[in-house]
Amino acid sequence: MTQRYTIISSDCHAGANHATYREYLDPAFHQRFDDWRGRYKNPFRDLQDDTRSRNWDNERRTRELADDGIVGEVVFPNTVPPFFPTGVVIAPAPTTHDDYVLRLAGIRAHNRWLSDFVAALPGRRVGLGQLLLNDIDEAIADVRWMADHGIGGVLLPGVAPNTGIEPLYSPAYDPLWATCVDLSMTVTHHGGGSGMPDFGAYPASTVMYMLEAPFFANRVFWHLTMSGVFDRFPDLVFIMTEQGAGWLPETLQRMDSMHEALAAGKFGELGPSGTALRSRPSEYFARNCYIGASFPSPAEASVIRRVGVDRFMWGSDYPHREGTYPYTVESLRRSFDGWSVDELRPLLGATAASVYGFDQAACDAAAQVAGPTVDEVAAPLLEIPADAHSPAFTRA
Repeated sequence: MTQRYTIISSDCHAGANHATYREYLDPAFHQRFDDWRGRYKNPFRDLQDDTRSRNWDNERRTRELADDGIVGEVVFPNTVPPFFPTGVVIAPAPTTHDDYVLRLAGIRAHNRWLSDFVAALPGRRVGLGQLLLNDIDEAIADVRWMADHGIGGVLLPGVAPNTGIEPLYSPAYDPLWATCVDLSMTVTHHGGGSGMPDFGAYPASTVMYMLEAPFFANRVFWHLTMSGVFDRFPDLVFIMTEQGAGWLPETLQRMDSMHEALAAGKFGELGPSGTALRSRPSEYFARNCYIGASFPSPAEASVIRRVGVDRFMWGSDYPHREGTYPYTVESLRRSFDGWSVDELRPLLGATAASVYGFDQAACDAAAQVAGPTVDEVAAPLLEIPADAHSPAFTRA
């Protein structure tokens, strides 16, 4: 039998259109939704033409992913749910009670839709449910609902500074982490800006956003680690997706050095600090954390090797323009030239299957038809496709 790779993307995006979301929305909010929808303007290019149906058309989506060699996917939100100002992964937190109530109804409509969407491809599609952190009890109720309705993990929003919402290093979230552990729900944070401050309407605002978005995404990791969350909840599984990998070695080294200084009582004029960790931060990363490595370039691939392949899961970012579709195999040939089968099998699928709970047998069976062969991926890429947009091709 020809050797093929079972490829599971740890980073794909989907969502319903507004007519469908209305069907999943609590009827008490229908009039408010109709009023909101009449004022709504779509902010995203990939939701404005024929490509938008990739977000909800199960047949089209499954076919295109298979044509690209992918047989399983972790599903993040993409379309704008009811009452949101923009996409969930970049939307700021609601700041008024009315806005919170409306957006909570909106993400619950999305989660109901997601439950059905995941069920349409059993064992090969894992959905990440949405929650808001304004009210921790409601967030816990949402996690319980997700676990009862086939949603495989939690999408954790970031918390921007000075919003009035408890920071993620607050012990107030311990009941939420405990619930996730009890229900075997992974916790994933996606890069993009949900924890970003408001940069205002200045000529340089977009540039500031682009420069600082990685920092505000990455900081969720040190908020959880340095506040002792992984000490108190050693079975909590935390994934950071579409945040790159290049930042990680230096950050782990800096965090380890800080931990050692704190343990030795050598922290300069700031004096003793709050949380005494049992282990080094890098040890918590190696035990509790994974990286969803979206469209890694050759340079990012070298970092993956340096840190440890077992902590990474490859992602395509379908259906986004910067994703690898329809040149996934070409991107793998470029970024992983010279890698062994033993390195690539976990990175391309086996680790994601274990972490997120995919049906490995179902994915392997689909890969016997759709998966690229080992020889195909091993062939060096001599020419980059002219119409490829992914950073996997544009970065060194």
